[in-house]
Amino acid sequence: MYEKSLFIFRRDLRLHDNTGLIKSLEHSKSVIPCFIFDADLVKNPKISKFRWTFLSQSISDLDLQLKKKNSTLNQFQGDSSLIIDEIIRKHHVDAIFANTDFSKYSKSRDAKIHQVCKKNNINFHNSLDYLLHNPNEIKTNDENPYMIYSHFYKKARQFPVRSPSKNSKKNYFNAKISSAQILAPEIKNPEIPGGRNEGLKILKNLEKFIDYKKFRDFPSLFHTTTLSAHNKFGTLSIREIHHAIKQKLGLDHILMGEIYWREFFNHILFHFPWSQKKSFRKKFQKIRWSNSKEHFSAWCNGKTGFPIVDAGMRQLNQSGFMHNRVRMIVASFLTKDLHIDWRLGERYFAKKLVDYDPGVNVGNWQWAASTGCDSVPYFRIFNPWLQQEKFDSECLYIKKWVPELDNLPPKIIHNLWKSFPEDLDYVHPMVTHKIESEKAKSIFKSQK
Repeated sequence: MYEKSLFIFRRDLRLHDNTGLIKSLEHSKSVIPCFIFDADLVKNPKISKFRWTFLSQSISDLDLQLKKKNSTLNQFQGDSSLIIDEIIRKHHVDAIFANTDFSKYSKSRDAKIHQVCKKNNINFHNSLDYLLHNPNEIKTNDENPYMIYSHFYKKARQFPVRSPSKNSKKNYFNAKISSAQILAPEIKNPEIPGGRNEGLKILKNLEKFIDYKKFRDFPSLFHTTTLSAHNKFGTLSIREIHHAIKQKLGLDHILMGEIYWREFFNHILFHFPWSQKKSFRKKFQKIRWSNSKEHFSAWCNGKTGFPIVDAGMRQLNQSGFMHNRVRMIVASFLTKDLHIDWRLGERYFAKKLVDYDPGVNVGNWQWAASTGCDSVPYFRIFNPWLQQEKFDSECLYIKKWVPELDNLPPKIIHNLWKSFPEDLDYVHPMVTHKIESEKAKSIFKSQK
């Protein structure tokens, strides 16, 4: 039993069903709760203000939960290892607890913390919390990682998911050891509000997504749970979400599949960490991408002349979110129509998305670019014009985010590539989809 330990909150901003936190409370007489803002992230002006708002709201919510336990969330800013070293010495901490993560940055950060603990002769306990299962558990009969989602899903479902754990412990340290408070930009009425209470509201009303499969592809309906943001910051645990879907919608509901796609992509990142920076399919690692700065800028700013693409990018820039169907369209457009490196798109999403998850983001981008494991075949290319006609036939989504087209009937908007009104204050389509899609097929086919 430790006298006093430190628990570091990260992507787990909750008290209940928090593996590392509960472990620290069970093995310590007193636990100091803290959150450390990485100095590089705080100073990065490109990080989405919407993500900061979600994080700020979630931290405030967590602090309120701790205050009910007669404690507080101690906030710090700077280098984690240096801050932890100082806390250990100043407050006589004899153990550090946290939940582990699998990104390259996270591994590097935890390696430094481990060295600090070793220097101070104390233990560093890292728990698995972000995933349903340990990535080393779910393997093929040959003890290899699964690289095809359907096979992974079939095997993973054979493993039981433990029930969420309630946390009634109260042995939190009841004095404040930090006077810091990180002021994040606050967005009024964000599209996705943060905090555990907001996440619990979604779980409470999950039944309204019984027809999710029927309506999920239509961006104007916004028939999306937004649970991905709560997954990202851990205001809800993945087990709580799994349990709620199982209880309210059933094990075979399509939302359960979304949970396992997240699991699959994170298992891939765990076993193949190099895939965060390189194409998973090695024969596509030598593709010479265009990387036109002009084209990339137009894509980033939603000024490509392709309405559904521009609507998606503007939604991302103005809300920190993008509908999933549209994410696939804009990713396909960047890599197959503009022939720009998927890594540039992945990095842009990483800066802008509220729900940015390293494993999921890389996995989805490699899927769309046809460079990943079990990705879409390179010859199956999204046609933006057909996609918008099929999934936004009345252009309700397009007109919401691209007001330049507000007065045009849908028929004209869907055919701007054929006929462009002379007086229209909107950019012309920057490329011809048919030509560029054939070029993309040729580029991929030539790789050996």
